[in-house]
Amino acid sequence: MPRILPGETDIYALTDSRLSLGRPVAEVARALLDAGVRLIQYREKRLPAGAMLEECRALRRMTREAGACFIVNDHVDIAMLVDADGVHVGQDDLPVPEVRRLVGPERIIGLSTHSPEQARAALAAGADYIGVGPIFATQTKEDVVAPVGFAYLDWVGEHMRLPFVAIGGIKAWNAADVAAHGADCCALVSALVGAEDIGAAVAEVREAIRAGKAARGC
Repeated sequence: MPRILPGETDIYALTDSRLSLGRPVAEVARALLDAGVRLIQYREKRLPAGAMLEECRALRRMTREAGACFIVNDHVDIAMLVDADGVHVGQDDLPVPEVRRLVGPERIIGLSTHSPEQARAALAAGADYIGVGPIFATQTKEDVVAPVGFAYLDWVGEHMRLPFVAIGGIKAWNAADVAAHGADCCALVSALVGAEDIGAAVAEVREAIRAGKAARGC
């Protein structure tokens, strides 16, 4: 079971069939994996559970063959049924300790956070990593909270020992700034799955992250 956390890799890709230019999720995932992405989250909000299960089974096979880490958003049951490497939950989903009771000690649990208080609580609850954001305004998620900007990202980089991924409105043109503010890993949705050439988009984002890390002396 690949255990790859944010910071151990630079790009965390999330699926979204609404933004994938009509391409099946498996086709998008294949392009991401071929481009060297090693951390993929399945995040689909409007499909029936059975359809999500089948898509996750396909992605689980693909990511396992590629040595990549596969995370399922929200659906702990589906994550367990397909033997995913982990699950990502939000503030309004099942609490991390309860998720841990279900998935056991080996699977990764990620938790979205939007404030220092939530980050501290995630650490205390036993999350393996946190999402930090949304850094910028984003349209890829419904009921999203207001952007947190760089202030919260700076705080996490200075005060938290948990691995973290910056998320929310991150594109190739602003990824360097996000990395310069302490993010070793950036989560992206539309900038990758909505690109005509996914491989080229991954390369562009990866170079931007590298430049941002260099700017802060990493």
